[in-house]
Parts: sequence; structure tokens; C-alpha cells
Amino acid sequence: MTGAVVRPLPDPHAFLARRARWSAPEILFWLSTLLPFWLFPDYLSLASQIAVWALFAISVDLILGYAGIVTLGHAVFFGIGAYTAGLLGKHGWGEPLSGLLIAATAAAAVGFLISFFVVRARHLALLMITIGIVFMAREAANALHWITGGSDGLQGIRIDPVLGRFEFDLWGTTAYGYALAVLFVAFVFCRRLVNSPFGLALQGIRENPTRMLAIGSPMRWRLQQVFTFSAGLAGLAGAVLAQTTETVSLESLGFQRSADVVIMLILGGTGRLYGGILGAVIFLVARDQLSDVNPRYWYFWIGMLLIGVVLFMRDGLLGGLSRLWDRVRGRGA
Repeated sequence: MTGAVVRPLPDPHAFLARRARWSAPEILFWLSTLLPFWLFPDYLSLASQIAVWALFAISVDLILGYAGIVTLGHAVFFGIGAYTAGLLGKHGWGEPLSGLLIAATAAAAVGFLISFFVVRARHLALLMITIGIVFMAREAANALHWITGGSDGLQGIRIDPVLGRFEFDLWGTTAYGYALAVLFVAFVFCRRLVNSPFGLALQGIRENPTRMLAIGSPMRWRLQQVFTFSAGLAGLAGAVLAQTTETVSLESLGFQRSADVVIMLILGGTGRLYGGILGAVIFLVARDQLSDVNPRYWYFWIGMLLIGVVLFMRDGLLGGLSRLWDRVRGRGA
């Protein structure tokens, strides 16, 4: 053939470098997370909970949105992190930062062990395994009441001031600053992870596992790695909650917590990281406002919102907003 144009192959490193760059909207978003200190000082306790749930949602998004591992049992790792940090604080180890690291390590270690079972199952079997694990963990914590406090919860937790200076107060000022800082550091880690060759491999496994096996990708080992990372981040979220509230209950290991975080991801959009943050904001603000109107039936309106998102924005609110922005920008061009 003559006159054929040979196009150069795209450089994957340049592609990943472009994806890893911080955009102006991202920078503005993170700067806006400081506004509650001045605009909503009476809601800083709620804001700290949003930061914790956002971190938990990001941890689930790593495996659900990027690797395609469907789970309803991630509360196990959240609870392990919470109980680890709580027990440390109860028995004299109140330094928060080292407590975070120990709690995250404990959750990651358990996640690594469970990953050997998780990577061998798919779809309905995987859901059943994760649901079974969370039920077992909750009942085990209830049975070990002399350690966990059982249904009464873990009491007597004492956390030292952050960096020896910032005490956790009743207004939630330190709690929100602390939770927000942990969320940001974890987000930077996750953002770097998904915009790396490892992140591309995960997306390849999600889209076409057969092809990834055919090209020699160590698929199971990749899934075990990301599941371990995700478990550690979930444990980190649980530890932050335990430290900022100085209490841990059995609900931290409950199935409802696993279901709620999946709802947040569906609302915000999976496979985007920011979707988990948006979903946490919407869910918790809606719960706070709707429970004031009707404390018993506020889940009805969450259900209505969830149905609407699934029917009209299948990739979540963030995906719908992204498509709308693309249309507006295309018309402007």
C-alpha cells in the first residue's frame, strides 16, 4: 500500500501524566472544604461525619468502581479500624496519629486474609460471601462483650490532642479539621493509585478479565492488592470516627453501614473518587434534614432519590453533571 499514514502509538506515560494533573475545579473544591469553619460553625460535627463517610466511600470505590468487586461487607474493616483505635484509646494509647496507622494496618491485614476468598468469587457468590462475613464479624464482636462492650458499645476511650496541641472539643472544630486532613491525604493516595499503571490494570480487569489473563496480567494478585488497600482505608475511616467521637458501637460492624456506603456511591457515581465524596454529602445532609421532619420515615425519601438516580443517571449524579457539562461545552464550541 502507498500513501498510508502511520500514526504513532500513544504514550501511556503521557496519558497518565495528563490524568494525574490537578485541575482548577479540583483545587477550588478542596479549598471550599474549609468554608464550614466560617459559614457553618454549628454544623462542624456533621461535617466531620461527612468527611469520615467520604473516606469510607472512597475505600469502597477503589474495589467497586475501579476493580469491579461488588461488596456489601466492607463495614467489617471499618469496624476493625474503629475498635482498634478505640481499644488503644481505652487502654492508654491515646496518641491519634499512631493510633490511625495501627488501626489501618490491622484492617489491611484482615483484608489481605479475606482477599484470598473474595478474588475467587464473582457476582452473587461474592455478595453472599461479603454479607456472611459482616454478619459473622458483628456477632463475634457482640459475643466478645468483655473486650468490645457488646451492645453497650466501647466506653472509656480517651484521645490525646492532635500533635499535642489541638484537643477534640464539643463543637467539632478539631474533629472536622482532623477528619478533613485524613480524607485529603487518603484521597491524594487514591488519586495517584488510580492514575498509575496499577490503576489502569484494575480498570482492565473490571472491563475484560479474560483478556487481562490472556496478556499475562496477574489478575488475582492485583485484586488482592487493591482489596488490601481498600480495607486499610476503610479501617482508617473507622479509626477517625472512633477518635473524634470517643465511642464505638456494634453498628460500626453492621450490615446497614455497608449498605449505606454503597448507596452513597450509587448516588454520587462509581469509578470517579469524587462520586463517593458527593454521595456522602448528599446522603448525610439529607438524613440530617429529613430526620428532623420525620425521624421514622426519612429513608423513604432517600429511596425515592436513589430510584431517580438509577433510572435517569445510571452513572450517578457526578456522571450526569459531567455529561451535561460536555453538552454545554460542545454547544459552546
